[in-house]
Amino acid sequence: MLPPGSTIGILGGGQLGRMMAMAALQLGYRVIGYAPEGDNVAADACSAFLTAEWDDADALARFAAACDVVTWEFENVPVAAVEALPSRLLACPKAALEVAQDRLAEKRFALAHGGTPAPFAPVGSEAEFPEAVARIGTPGILKTAREGYDGKGQWRVGSALEASGIRFPGVPCIYEGFITYETEFSVILVRCKDGQTRFWDSTANLHEGGMLARSILPAGALVEAQVPAARDLAARVAEALGYVGVLTLEFFATRDGPVFNEMAPRVHNSGHWTIEGAATSQFENHIRAICGLPLGGTKTRFEAIEMRNIVGEEALAAHAMLAEPGEPHLHLYGKAEAREGRKMGHVTRVGHALP
Repeated sequence: MLPPGSTIGILGGGQLGRMMAMAALQLGYRVIGYAPEGDNVAADACSAFLTAEWDDADALARFAAACDVVTWEFENVPVAAVEALPSRLLACPKAALEVAQDRLAEKRFALAHGGTPAPFAPVGSEAEFPEAVARIGTPGILKTAREGYDGKGQWRVGSALEASGIRFPGVPCIYEGFITYETEFSVILVRCKDGQTRFWDSTANLHEGGMLARSILPAGALVEAQVPAARDLAARVAEALGYVGVLTLEFFATRDGPVFNEMAPRVHNSGHWTIEGAATSQFENHIRAICGLPLGGTKTRFEAIEMRNIVGEEALAAHAMLAEPGEPHLHLYGKAEAREGRKMGHVTRVGHALP
């Protein structure tokens, strides 16, 4: 177990790092963050924050020297930056990042462990794009194999003619066929080094413009019927990766069972409800896992829960939400610029407490 007063290093400076740091402080740890120049809101909750590029070997060495364990808050931390750190500091193997950073590798990994992704084909060049569309069919979606989140780096394809009008981005991509589904849902687990694994209840996730808008519990009968199979896949993925900490897999709930969408080797937006709504939040359990502490319970505490993202200028009037019904719990991330499409915070509303 990592003793109180030890230092946790967090790669990345966004809101997930901020909430992880807050959980770490509660457990008596110091936190040092590391990220390139930007609106690094995690710095507000860190004892220290190192602002440097991902390829700055000297800065990474100084960061490592100050840490007792290192984790990350988003899956696009360059693997080379992780490799520059002593392996003894890494709470989780870099393999989790290597798989999650490449959508093609991610789909193949899920397939290899018994998952069912949407039909897909690699698209390595502009010439391969029409071939992939012909093989998989339409409608579909072209995605960059790397980077891209919240709907970025994606192009919907309604027909072969429509595909011909899309300017190929010039980087490796993946083409996925559309599937018919009722809703999307997440499986969020926490796993210790010794393999002990716990799950939170799965929310129904509603998206707007490719970005998560709301997560809702109960998720409904269809999702609840598919959670066991989805959890089985998530547990196999976590075991295969030797994963430590919080891991999220996203699924489509279809009439034929859960269809794997993507994974995130980190705490997740759809798990923000756990701060108020679960016995132990995803952030605290992540810190417990990477520090070798006993895991906390994951039981849901209320009959009904809704988490909603606060986006863009909506944050400017967010304090008014505190007067609304539904026991609102407001979280603002301290971001400087409330631009369109930017996650500025979230609000969680809860129903009656469960016995």
